[in-house]
Amino acid sequence: MFRFFRSTENQRLIARLLRESFHAHRFGYAAAILSMLVVAATTAASAYMLREITNEFVVYKRIEQVNLIAAATGAIFILKGFANFIQAYFMSRVGNAIIADRQRKIYDSILAQGIEFYHSTSSSELISRMTNNAQAARSVLDQIVTSYVRDLVTLAALVGVMVWQQPALSLICLVIGPIAIYGVNRILKRVRKIASQEFRSLGQIVQVMQETAIGVRVVKSFGLEGAMRKRMYKAVSDVESRANNIATLEAATSPVMETLAGLAIAGAVFVSGFLVLGGGGQMPGNIMAFIAALLLAYEPAKRLARVRISLETGIVGVRMMFQLADRPLTLAEKPDAKPLRAGPGEIHFDNVSFAYPESAPVFEGLDLTLAAGKMTALVGPSGSGKSTILNLIMRMYDPQVGRVMFDGQDISCATLTSVREKIAYVSQDTFLFAGTIMHNIRLGREGATDEEVMAAARAANAHDFISAQAKGYDTDVGENGALLSGGQRQRISIARAMLRNAEILLLDEATSALDAESEALFRDALQQLTVGRTTIVIAHRLSTVHQADTIVVLEAGKVVESGAHRTLLNQGGLYQKLYEYQLMP
Repeated sequence: MFRFFRSTENQRLIARLLRESFHAHRFGYAAAILSMLVVAATTAASAYMLREITNEFVVYKRIEQVNLIAAATGAIFILKGFANFIQAYFMSRVGNAIIADRQRKIYDSILAQGIEFYHSTSSSELISRMTNNAQAARSVLDQIVTSYVRDLVTLAALVGVMVWQQPALSLICLVIGPIAIYGVNRILKRVRKIASQEFRSLGQIVQVMQETAIGVRVVKSFGLEGAMRKRMYKAVSDVESRANNIATLEAATSPVMETLAGLAIAGAVFVSGFLVLGGGGQMPGNIMAFIAALLLAYEPAKRLARVRISLETGIVGVRMMFQLADRPLTLAEKPDAKPLRAGPGEIHFDNVSFAYPESAPVFEGLDLTLAAGKMTALVGPSGSGKSTILNLIMRMYDPQVGRVMFDGQDISCATLTSVREKIAYVSQDTFLFAGTIMHNIRLGREGATDEEVMAAARAANAHDFISAQAKGYDTDVGENGALLSGGQRQRISIARAMLRNAEILLLDEATSALDAESEALFRDALQQLTVGRTTIVIAHRLSTVHQADTIVVLEAGKVVESGAHRTLLNQGGLYQKLYEYQLMP
């Protein structure tokens, strides 16, 4: 165990874990540690009492002393039982609190990251870290407290009894102990690597399960059950194999300890017999107390010998937890960030150059102004930069060069909250949260009344189909809206954006899942919603952008045309070609 702590990295991780978790729960730990000390003292006292019991029964035969010893022995074990309860109670409560605290902090760390982090980190890995890493933190702290307090103090107290009663016999343990520790350390070399691999395999199980649940239609329609089953079986087998390897290493410590402990006890019995029966002049009670202490010392000694395996396994999860906590934010507020001032809602791209990680530039020197209070439509071929403009407006990314300005204010110098509060967003990839329809729409503006929610639903042409549901607005949408059709999900997300009533409205293919009739009704609602509001619309179906005040045509990250619908058609440029492509039978 002490060799484990000689690692500088392990020392740093343990010190940080103690600093962040132990101090916050110091009163619970203090109660548990005090109880452990009582358990250690009563365990040693119970071994010592055998000296008095044996001597009074065999040598002195004083019945009144035997009664006192019986009463004292009963009191010792009652106190020990009560202390064990207090220890278990507080260790459980503190452990559960640590798991909850760590899970909150892990989630906060994940939530603070930018979009780039989520693109580079699988959701299965995040879920695995959320569950396993928090458990690992508790496990490591529990091991440290129980090993250093209960087991170590108990062992020290019992060795004290042994040395007091039989100093010579105690030398046997001092010889056997280092041999046992050496044997266990030889077994532990492979534990850390296996534990790291097991964490990764657990993540694979979560990933396959997620893909099965989310992509079940594709799995079923393409007959991919066999392929998914093969992946899941492999991941499960990998976890099973690595868990078996760790279990084998843990189990291997028991024969070592059992053999060496058996040799120590056998040697002690042999020497004890000679000292008592061979005329050595030793009282039988002293020998009994020594042997009892030796036998009782076996379990804490075995746990101490094996604790390094648990620490090596747990420290992997602690290391991964702190790696996530220490990961630099891909998008962070500046220390002196200030809320955006109110304004009409003009958006200006000032010489913006931007590229996604490890990708070619999307924009180089882009200058673009989106008029305040007007509707601007962004059209162009796939990959021309339309969605990237929305990402930069929402500050999901910061440009490498240049500035994105809201009413003359650089949004990279503003608080993220003030930027996001100005924006309502509807994407083509509709996402609904678990809960009811009412809950999902109300997320657009917390505190909105039922009447305001229903008004937003009417504006989005969603009220009629919602009212037709068995439970109306209290209808559960299922996982990501699985119980609703694509068009219904889209209209709920549009209602959510309408309820937000933000200064800037971003619509990224917001009508992609609507049929022609619903789209026409939505355009009527949109005409009312966008009055006096800066609206940016992305649409591949050009029939949805006729009413835009300005249409910006993008190609390869550059603005190639800009103007009203009729003006662009008359220019005979890219917009006219895109329009004609959609009219072709």
